[in-house]
Amino acid sequence: MLKSIKRYYYKVFWPYERYLEREVGDSRTLLDLGCGYPSPIKSFSSHLHSTGVDIFGPSIDKSRAERIHDVYKKMNILDAGREFKKKSFECVLASDVIEHLAKEDGGKLIEIMESLAAKKVIIFTPNGFLYQSAHDGNEYQKHLSGWSVKEMRDRGYRVIGINGWKPLRKEFAQIRFRPAFLWTLISNLTQVFIRSFPEQAFAILCVKELS
Repeated sequence: MLKSIKRYYYKVFWPYERYLEREVGDSRTLLDLGCGYPSPIKSFSSHLHSTGVDIFGPSIDKSRAERIHDVYKKMNILDAGREFKKKSFECVLASDVIEHLAKEDGGKLIEIMESLAAKKVIIFTPNGFLYQSAHDGNEYQKHLSGWSVKEMRDRGYRVIGINGWKPLRKEFAQIRFRPAFLWTLISNLTQVFIRSFPEQAFAILCVKELS
């Protein structure tokens, strides 16, 4: 009974990973830049050939142990343009990544992603600047920049609101109020509408079709 309720709940209130899977679509190859652990492609990575790139060794090790990706590279994501051939992946993803880079470097990363993708670029990031400190011994978890709906649209991206109404969440996308289960439900209820009004969302899923 509980499993049935949970299954129905997630059919109505899509988690971010389901939106992401829909946008990845029928892509057969995917480059996951700043893949971390666990990558949001974990639930559907068996359906495609994926390469995970991250500079933080422990994240690579954990991900490899669970075989989330087919290939791993421990390296700076800004070197991806030299490591991989242009248009060598149908889809290139950076999920919760560009906010960890200075603004100029974030712009460079987007250019690199667009050069490596044959069909589609997908970027997931907080809506605007969100303070975040280091986490789990990983200094790379700090946020250094913020990205708005307008600037992503100006770059040619279609933008979807994710994680509900922005004021309900805080650092690490944690629910701001208590009891958490109630406010999580409220946040999920707002997501039904917020996906079409990304300016009001906590996070944004940005998609650029290249072909």
